[in-house]
Amino acid sequence: MNLLLAEVAQATQRLADAGVPSPRTDAEELAAFVHGVKRGELHTVKDADFDARYWEVIARREAREPLQHITGRAYFRYLELQVGPGVFVPRPETESVVGWAIDAVRAMDVVEPCIVDLCTGSGAIALALAQEVPRSRVYAVELSEDALRWTRKNMEGSRVELRQGDALAAFPDLDGQVDLVVSNPPYIPLTEWEYVAPEARDYDPELALFSGEDGLELIRGLERTAHRLLRPGGVVVVEHADTQGGQVPWIFAEDRGWTDAADHPDLNNRPRFATARKALP
Repeated sequence: MNLLLAEVAQATQRLADAGVPSPRTDAEELAAFVHGVKRGELHTVKDADFDARYWEVIARREAREPLQHITGRAYFRYLELQVGPGVFVPRPETESVVGWAIDAVRAMDVVEPCIVDLCTGSGAIALALAQEVPRSRVYAVELSEDALRWTRKNMEGSRVELRQGDALAAFPDLDGQVDLVVSNPPYIPLTEWEYVAPEARDYDPELALFSGEDGLELIRGLERTAHRLLRPGGVVVVEHADTQGGQVPWIFAEDRGWTDAADHPDLNNRPRFATARKALP
């Protein structure tokens, strides 16, 4: 075992003691970041090349600063995104939301599907859809100027049309023309603040986390926005907390112009997102 791998083992224990959920992965990611190699190449770093700055970044992670803030990057499906203070760090759970959305769009058999991402944050969802549905027309909206600094960096050179504004009033020029509306909105109840992981509570923007007493306030508003934007037969996909399974589909009720409302699990088999189809006239 070389010096770096020995230090990674010590760092793993320190991170585990600090309550970091994935201590080994994070210790290795930070070692690779500091030494400019891939995780699978840590054994190739010579003892003489060990960089003591490794312990500086381990201390930051030990204090529960997000790994992605330290490295400045987040991975989402096939993307590497720039992230940092002011923008919500995309989570692996959201990848299943995008996977379902891609399958839904492909099943529509529309030549150039129109897709809208509400509350885009880092741009992860919109960029993944633009990349994996090549002929799609993708639009995204974000309210926060702090978040938009990162969104613009990530979307530079992409074909996603990005706008700043309130998701509830977004894209009036697309009313009735959209094939798919997707959103990962804030959905944590204000009453749950103390139970939120430090990485999210202390570093993710509150605007991207909390939404009223039950966490569903914005989703109720997005239901009307999605209905306005979608063509008849178009589909909406909305992420929610695993504790909200069964609640969100009721928001997309038949008497509000929806059909086929359902909940879907993430890769851990926990309720993660709801879908519905705009009813035909």
